[in-house]
Amino acid sequence: MEKAILVHLATNKIEKRDAEESMQELKELARTAGAQVAGEIFQFRPEISPKYLIGKGKVSEIIRSKEETQANLIIFDHNLSPIQQQNLEDEIQTKVIDRNQLILDIFAQRARSKEGKLQVELAQLNYLLPRLLGKGEALSRLGGGIGTRGPGEKKLEEDRRRIKDRISKIKKEMINLRKRRAAQRKSRKKSPVPVVSLVGYTNTGKSTLFNCLSREKMFTSPQLFATLDPILRRVSFSDGLYFFLSDTVGFIKKIPIELITSFKATLEELKEADCILHIIDITSVNYESQVDAVEKTLSKIGVPDIPVVKVFNKVDLLPAHEELLEKNRHSDSPVIYVSAKTGDGVQTLKERLRSLLFKNLELFYLCIPKSKRELIHSFSKWTMILKRRENGDYFELKIMANPRSILIYSPYIKRGEKNW
Repeated sequence: MEKAILVHLATNKIEKRDAEESMQELKELARTAGAQVAGEIFQFRPEISPKYLIGKGKVSEIIRSKEETQANLIIFDHNLSPIQQQNLEDEIQTKVIDRNQLILDIFAQRARSKEGKLQVELAQLNYLLPRLLGKGEALSRLGGGIGTRGPGEKKLEEDRRRIKDRISKIKKEMINLRKRRAAQRKSRKKSPVPVVSLVGYTNTGKSTLFNCLSREKMFTSPQLFATLDPILRRVSFSDGLYFFLSDTVGFIKKIPIELITSFKATLEELKEADCILHIIDITSVNYESQVDAVEKTLSKIGVPDIPVVKVFNKVDLLPAHEELLEKNRHSDSPVIYVSAKTGDGVQTLKERLRSLLFKNLELFYLCIPKSKRELIHSFSKWTMILKRRENGDYFELKIMANPRSILIYSPYIKRGEKNW
């Protein structure tokens, strides 16, 4: 296990005020990556040093702390330019990475699907290419470990030309993957079955809520970014209605632009959702800034005007949440309070989704002659067929449809039919 010293620089009063919160998040990121936090160093400096980011005196403090703690990794809570990173490593004689590289490393550990691995590798190579030294020395002197592993690890010691060739190849593969995803989305869009997407800051309990709604066991973890690859499951109501639920990667402040670009194919899934559930950790003292980070990321992705329901999770960990209820009573979007762990409030959430997703649909019973069975195929394209059974020379269907769309099929509607 690598021992890391964390470094945070504040350049103004706002950054100074938020320093503890930012450092706490960096700690969680470091631990998730597999590092042991050996020390923390803060500096308030109005101007950034072009050579080291921080002042020369703080560099000396890092060296002393490294020797005292036997740390072998320095993690900056800021983006470092290639020259700053190189200067710091030359001065400290220890591997130095920044927040972006740390997040990329975690994603490299989490990726499971082919698409996920390709997206991470593309992000890593785009990030690392300007950091390669002129003669292809790459990062071999860093000795591996956090910030240098993942699908792109074996590529880091190749020269610039070969890395650029690899980036070009990945981009071509990603184009094909995006085409396949687009075709899948187009097919789903033709379907009357609505899609609900979960979004939220990392570690807010999205996967636990996903399991609770879909009644399936998906991997959950208190670590950051437990879910990376998108997952789609069916969620059913007692009357047969259902929708598809999609879980996505958790968001985070200062998310690397390389990741937003590389994961565009995955994040585009959000654009096709009929409703977005924004999961918020009600126990986090920083939940408002986390909400802001998620909303800014959605804006960067270009998510259109889709209904958003804010879901405050983990209410079981609070003695009472009346103040939050009052605070969010006049929210721009609907607000639901749940505990994905205990199930409290989940039924209310499902009822809200039911009314939101199916508000324009009504229940109909149809009796179709077997000689006109081709009508059933037609119905499946624009209605939700809840049940189907044979009755002599007829097919009986229980469907949900828009009343105006069903008018031309009125001869086949069975009046006064009871539930079956």
